[in-house]
Amino acid sequence: MFDVIIAGGGPTGSMLAGELRLHDVHVLVLEKDAEPTRIARSLGLHVRSIEVMDQRGLLERFLAHGQKHALGGHFAGFAKPTPARLDTAHAYILGIPQIVTDRLLAERAAELGAEIRRGCELVGLSQDDHGVTAELADGTRLRSRYLVGCDGGRSTVRKLLGVGFPGEPARAEWLLGEMQVTEDPATVAAIVAEVRKTHRGFGVGPIGNGVYRAVVPAEGVAEDRTVPPTLEEVKKRLRVFAGTDFGAHSPRWLSRFGDATRLAERYRVGRVLLAGDAAHVHPPMGGQGLNLGVQDAFNLGWKLAAEVGGRAPEGLLDSYHAERRPVAADVLNSTRAQSELMSLEPGPQAVRRLLGELMDFEEVNRYLIEKITAIGVRYDFGEGHELLGRRMRDVGLKRGRLYELMRGGRGLLLDQTGRLSVAGWADRVDHVVDTSEELDVPAVLLRPDGHVAWAGDDQQDLLSRLPTWFGAAVG
Repeated sequence: MFDVIIAGGGPTGSMLAGELRLHDVHVLVLEKDAEPTRIARSLGLHVRSIEVMDQRGLLERFLAHGQKHALGGHFAGFAKPTPARLDTAHAYILGIPQIVTDRLLAERAAELGAEIRRGCELVGLSQDDHGVTAELADGTRLRSRYLVGCDGGRSTVRKLLGVGFPGEPARAEWLLGEMQVTEDPATVAAIVAEVRKTHRGFGVGPIGNGVYRAVVPAEGVAEDRTVPPTLEEVKKRLRVFAGTDFGAHSPRWLSRFGDATRLAERYRVGRVLLAGDAAHVHPPMGGQGLNLGVQDAFNLGWKLAAEVGGRAPEGLLDSYHAERRPVAADVLNSTRAQSELMSLEPGPQAVRRLLGELMDFEEVNRYLIEKITAIGVRYDFGEGHELLGRRMRDVGLKRGRLYELMRGGRGLLLDQTGRLSVAGWADRVDHVVDTSEELDVPAVLLRPDGHVAWAGDDQQDLLSRLPTWFGAAVG
């Protein structure tokens, strides 16, 4: 019997598997595709996801395969500068194809001991008071204590659970692919720049080795978006918008995506949970989809591990839904707004011009960048210090960096007073006595996901907060 079965081996599933393995949870990842996908829908990691990789010691792997880009200009395509003193040590976007992100996260999960089975499609499930039975397409039945559906926007797990997925169906569709072109690079760039003045959903750009990535609005919405477009279909649409197909040939892959916007009514049904696109889908504006899923996994992993280990306080696992669903709802709202701002209709264009003026105010620009990059997320932990519920950015300490202390996925008390104690929770919470010129509070208690669970200097107040997130004291 497994502790947790994860349906879906994409970035959300692999991230979750790695997080669970940090706590010795017996994990099985089921991926229906026999081989890794070549389709790279996402092209980068936003600040919060970069921080997540740093907190787990993975950032150097990602930096070796990616390229840093400036943060400005990622809300509805506005070209605005990055605000000064943004609250992060990683004020950049990391350009990295999704296929590389998938590979790096899967490698990390496997290194930590997760079992990954490809070519295994989940087609049925049932649950009782003791666990979940998963049925595979070949008739195999597997048993686990919990199951998490990370199986995408068309999630089989969500459908089997009967969880509602309200929202709006796709109203528009784009064709996407990687291919070679015969046109001169300078000519391609000039034509694309001209087209994008009036069609911001259009793009053709080099990605290396003579290959170009193309995205172009489709003629309509396909009945089945799992069926990829043909090269001729892509070339036809390129000619409609650019007057040329750039001599496109030899596609690596072709795909299509739409602007459907939906949010699962529940993230948990008994012993089965949903994460990533299985719980939410939205238009691609702002590039938040993959990042949102990785951050779901980062929130869920330590909570589910505590539940499996029998040390979770009451309500901890349910806090996953309570914290992450509002974040997804906000992302859906943001992408809806950006979609409207991309419209060429007079009304949306008037709003776009006004917002462009407002974004010249640094605080407005900062607010929108924090929203896109997820560093502005604050969970509701009740009344308390202004840091409560916020994620703590990486700060320099006298003996290193904060994120270097979070590799193991445990709680952390950063104590600048040297007078506090986590006795009774030392098996779950590290106590680090160190100082930082960047931290103006005596001490902070961080959850394994880096969000501030307590701040102050009162030992009794700390003792009242520890059980909320880490369960009863031992001894």
